[in-house]
Amino acid sequence: MLLAIDVGNTNVSFGLFAGDDHRLLHTWRIATDRRRTEDEYEVILHQLFQRHRVDPGDVREVAMGTVVPPVRDTLVEMSRKLFHCEPWVLDPAELRAGITLRVDYPSEVGADRIAAGMGALRRFGGPLIVIDFGTATTFDCVTAEGEYLGGAIAPGVEISAEALFMRTAKLPRVELSPPPRAIGRNTNHSLRSGLIFGYVAMVEGLIERMTRELGGPPVTVVGTGGLCPTIARHTKAIHHVVPTLVLEGLQALYRLHRPRGSAAPADEGQLASPKGCAS
Repeated sequence: MLLAIDVGNTNVSFGLFAGDDHRLLHTWRIATDRRRTEDEYEVILHQLFQRHRVDPGDVREVAMGTVVPPVRDTLVEMSRKLFHCEPWVLDPAELRAGITLRVDYPSEVGADRIAAGMGALRRFGGPLIVIDFGTATTFDCVTAEGEYLGGAIAPGVEISAEALFMRTAKLPRVELSPPPRAIGRNTNHSLRSGLIFGYVAMVEGLIERMTRELGGPPVTVVGTGGLCPTIARHTKAIHHVVPTLVLEGLQALYRLHRPRGSAAPADEGQLASPKGCAS
């Protein structure tokens, strides 16, 4: 089995893959906490595995993508203790297969953005616009040839809502759900209209601009992240919603860079990687 780990600023997501077809068996999500130790993560994973009657000893490979370095280091130590292996950590500078970074500074691209692009490319082919509604909302463009061209980064819906509450004297916190209509007749509905319908308009506008820069339609738009279903429900511009996109991309990139039982084939690039998990 392969355990894929996506470390985000808000949540850490785990995906357990098994079989020759690398099917996704289970997913779990916990809050990101920089203070947790490797022992605490080990206890949490033991409990999650036990709930689904999975033996941690069956996990022979670990693939990780992270935008939170302190948590990465903790989870690397946890993997060594719990699974007795060295996890593969997605590094943009060491990317050799699957997706090509055509940006000014490849090392600056977040691992989650690369993995989401790879997951969407494997599922739908390109050209693509991939939108991840997380702590930040990221837009990423991938060509039919698998070239990652960059994209855009916007404040997430929750960050925007919190900023309004913190920086104004009379505006309250509100539920992140759409109001009955765009023209709000009270403060609560007005805030929700701006946060949800305003965000939908921003998403549609960026999709339109990026589609033109990609050469025009057809361009497949794929959404992921916690608030994606809420936004996608109010626009036809997002064609597919795939909650597990980043985990699927991590699994696919790992298979290309660290094939089971052997080094990467010569035509996929030679990697100088540390010894990985037993196969």
